[in-house]
Amino acid sequence: MAIIKEVDLDLALIAGRYTLLDQSAQNELFPLALERKVDITIGGVFNSGVLADPKPGATFEYLPASDEIIKRAQAIGDFLKERGIPLTAAALQFPLRHPAVTSVLTGSRNSKELLSNIADFDAELPSDIWAQLEDAKLIERIP
Repeated sequence: MAIIKEVDLDLALIAGRYTLLDQSAQNELFPLALERKVDITIGGVFNSGVLADPKPGATFEYLPASDEIIKRAQAIGDFLKERGIPLTAAALQFPLRHPAVTSVLTGSRNSKELLSNIADFDAELPSDIWAQLEDAKLIERIP
């Protein structure tokens, strides 16, 4: 955050801090970015993999995910599945709900992942899904 305060930037990449599991960037960083007119690109939307496949052995922040993190990711996934929404589609589209975010970096490792990410990104989600997730206390509201 200090660099956004001290340097005249056009763009900043934030990894893993605005995802279905971690919305911490929206509290201080995003308001500052909007004020300073810094476009935000979000990377790490799957939080190192747990939001792509939340099961034992998944990773979160490049380490083995704790049982608590896996359970949170599964709860979000189950909530979305009940509504016919793939967890990966929601994870990819989630960051763009905030006005500070202008792009999402997927980090696809191969063409199969890239095509899957494109399909998930293009999937039509219900317009109120973020409000539903907020109401269910599965994600934080935008301040």
